Amino acid sequence: MKFILDNWMIMSVALASGAMLFWPVLKGASGGSLTAAGAVQLINREKAVVIDICEVNEFAAAHIVGAKNIPLGQLEEKLPTVVKNKTVPLILVCQSGARSKRAEAIAKKLGYAQAQSLAGGLGGWRAANLPLEKS
Repeated sequence: MKFILDNWMIMSVALASGAMLFWPVLKGASGGSLTAAGAVQLINREKAVVIDICEVNEFAAAHIVGAKNIPLGQLEEKLPTVVKNKTVPLILVCQSGARSKRAEAIAKKLGYAQAQSLAGGLGGWRAANLPLEKS
């Protein structure tokens, strides 16, 4: 105890640096991005629903097989009618992953606790050489 009291400044710096190193791990665990491989596992094992939040023309150009299209601006209004079961895992997808992070926050606010954003969006899906379809 005497060591800690005598070296309180060093101890506080050590604790602060440890917390800063651990912060990204905590942040990633709570609202982290879902990899393409993780998304495939959720779809196959837990019957996750894929919601593409792109605009209609983007969705028509390319989307994940079986995805449902709800543009981001209509998500809060239409998601409860499209996915009635709030316990089912949701995979939210956009072109790059930026809009789907916002969509994840909206879905969680609506009570979809298992909503996740696909890391890299359709670009990440393509990079993993996974199938896409066109409307």
